[in-house]
Amino acid sequence: MNLIPCLNQYQKLSFDVTTGVVILGLVISCSVSSQPLHPSNQDDSAKQVGSQNGWGVGLAAISNQQSIEGIDRDTMLIPIVTFENEYVRWFGPNIDIKLPEFRLNDEQHLEFSLTGGFDFGGYDEDEAEDTPILQGMEERKGSFAIGAGVKWNNPWVEVEAKWLTDISGDREANRVTLNFERNWMFYNKIILSPHLGITWLDDNFVNFHYGVRSNEVRSDRLAYTGEATVNFEYGLRTAYLIDQSHSVMLDFSVTSLGNEITNSPLVDSSTENNLLIFYMYKF
Repeated sequence: MNLIPCLNQYQKLSFDVTTGVVILGLVISCSVSSQPLHPSNQDDSAKQVGSQNGWGVGLAAISNQQSIEGIDRDTMLIPIVTFENEYVRWFGPNIDIKLPEFRLNDEQHLEFSLTGGFDFGGYDEDEAEDTPILQGMEERKGSFAIGAGVKWNNPWVEVEAKWLTDISGDREANRVTLNFERNWMFYNKIILSPHLGITWLDDNFVNFHYGVRSNEVRSDRLAYTGEATVNFEYGLRTAYLIDQSHSVMLDFSVTSLGNEITNSPLVDSSTENNLLIFYMYKF
């Protein structure tokens, strides 16, 4: 049984730690794919949480520390509107089109989807001026991305693969993410979800966010052209189901950056961290 207590992902509201920027719509899932602590109460829990279909509203507090030298921690409040039925999942500026699923057996099935949304990655002129290492750099604007994903639901660990490619803006990049997550429910109220993510970023992605162009070179900022790399994300999510309609969630994650990012003259840390606190009301 798949319970959707607060968000159904990302997919979800997500803070993309591979770039250190907010992405609304692709990475946080509060679904429960494992047995709860009290199996006999599983049906009652399902009734309490309610269907994943319908409208929802929420408020997210997001705090992110990027790896760029001297950049301030970015904290913001974001209102969220969601809608989901058997065909689509809409979360903020992102939408998933659900494709027919493939059932392997009674306990395992594959969910396929097409996805699209806006990625707010990069930095604007004001942020560049406020960060010494970025002063004189051209701004890096966000872009609209589309892609496809597949999720393997099973009794052991939820596995999801997603590919995204940019179709607007200057980035013209691709990235592929493989996520692993296990969910435990306690007392039909509390959900704990450790998760691991592996993200491949192509050279366009790395150069857009961490490269230094020839016209941006200065004495303490040499030209830099990166290549494709892989990031690893580790995190723990916990959700509390207040009642059938209300839920809150806390998610903390740390990303270990690939060498092609840490070698950039803009970067002075090998990790980034993200904190998300989310309240959701389901109608």
